[in-house]
Amino acid sequence: MDLTRRTALILSASLAASISLAPLPGLATETPKKGGVVTLAAPGEPTTLVPLFDSNTRTRAISTKILEGLVRFDGDFKPHPVLAESWETSADGLRYTFRLRKGVKWHDGKDFTSADVKFSLLAFKKVGPRGRITFANIADVETPDPLTAVVVLSKPAPYLLRALTGGETPILPAHAYPPENLKESPNGNAPIGTGPFVFEEWQRGSYVKLKRNPNYWQKGLPYLDGFVARFVADAASTTISVETGEADYTADVSYSDLERLRQNPKLAVEVYTDAYLNNAAVFEFNLENPILAKKEVRHALAHAIDRDFINDAIFFGTAKPAGSNIPAVFTAYNDEKPFTYPFDLAKANELLDAAGYPKGADGTRFSLRLTFLPSDVFRKAAEYLRSTFGKLGVKVEIVEGDLATFIKRVYTERGFDLNVNGISRLFDPTAGVQRLYWSDGIKNPAPYVNAAHYNNPEVDALFRAAAIEVDETKRAEQFRRIQEITGDDLPNFSIVALPTVILRNTNLKSLVTTIDIAYGDLATAWKSQ
Repeated sequence: MDLTRRTALILSASLAASISLAPLPGLATETPKKGGVVTLAAPGEPTTLVPLFDSNTRTRAISTKILEGLVRFDGDFKPHPVLAESWETSADGLRYTFRLRKGVKWHDGKDFTSADVKFSLLAFKKVGPRGRITFANIADVETPDPLTAVVVLSKPAPYLLRALTGGETPILPAHAYPPENLKESPNGNAPIGTGPFVFEEWQRGSYVKLKRNPNYWQKGLPYLDGFVARFVADAASTTISVETGEADYTADVSYSDLERLRQNPKLAVEVYTDAYLNNAAVFEFNLENPILAKKEVRHALAHAIDRDFINDAIFFGTAKPAGSNIPAVFTAYNDEKPFTYPFDLAKANELLDAAGYPKGADGTRFSLRLTFLPSDVFRKAAEYLRSTFGKLGVKVEIVEGDLATFIKRVYTERGFDLNVNGISRLFDPTAGVQRLYWSDGIKNPAPYVNAAHYNNPEVDALFRAAAIEVDETKRAEQFRRIQEITGDDLPNFSIVALPTVILRNTNLKSLVTTIDIAYGDLATAWKSQ
């Protein structure tokens, strides 16, 4: 069975057990009403509104309403046309020919063409946080005419189509970017797109406002007049915002309130397994710290982490304890055994003693700085880690900051020792997991790429081989070998696999219509009152 079909079946089975997607456009059982503005309560502000340099989900929650990809996927992981009307792949898997949609206009009135596709894919390959891996095999993008784009690969990339969604790789307007320095473009702060909503205003520290695109290529859509992302302090504030009606929905809920919220007939609480993003809380070691460079120390700290406690006390049972960074939905690839470090403080103390770090007179062995991706639950996880490591005599200082500060501190300044991160492990290990170990990230730093600065030539070689392997049995063996090595080296590991929990007002309809779950375009969303 080919990779695309096999993965589709795996993801379909996973989704079927956990989500019930709204029908695709044109299949609605109720008659949508036009008008109204939908407000999202978002904890924290993105650094940009275009995921070219920062792919954080805070960006994705807004960008997907403005920008579109070539394709999208439904709950069965079946691709559907968006900016590409159709596509075909050559027999050798080295040429993807996309026939583009006619009559699509950018929000500034210019025509969407194949030149935009070429620019976007090559730009993401050059500077995107995942692009150097996901698009490593793109040799060129040919544009024989304005409505045809041919992606030419140097080697097979069986996961390529799944990377071409609006959330992952949106098509950007080539005319909005200077060719020499992409960061100089104002498009990241005031994006021009082809999507159902047009950027209107970004009031820093407060909100982003979008308005209905009156010239959207999907005639009659969107139903809504606008969309607002309102930035609040934390998950408790997002919950209150939806309860009081100040916001219509949030994908960042205070987990401690879930049972109470379920009793409110005006609210809907929906828990999804996100088989596209496969989000996880990942614990990372800075291997440039000479203490953490010792494998025994990393093993010891892993033994001091009770994943079940984190799931029960912080995520209230909605997450799933994990170890491997390769998600469990990939049953042929995932192997948790190499990451089995049972919670055992006695074992942890023993390993630290053997590593040459006995407790001092004050009971302290050494001190470490712990950073975390700004989030209420990650802050609680950091506080738990400070407590449990403290029982070993490891003094932990928690270092806080907003998202921009976090990214700079971890990936540029290297001002951390331990890190609790939120990582999207994505739709294929090459696209989402390789970056956590890829040594290229040391000389080419990018957000969410190898924060540990792990460098293992054998692991690099195995990932390179798996990226182009079309034999599923061989590819599974490569990924399992990677897990054997990294489970012992332990530069990082998943603590828990995270669900997507949506809290919405019941009068908000068709919020979830694709595999993007909370990060869809809202083109067919509507309010019943």
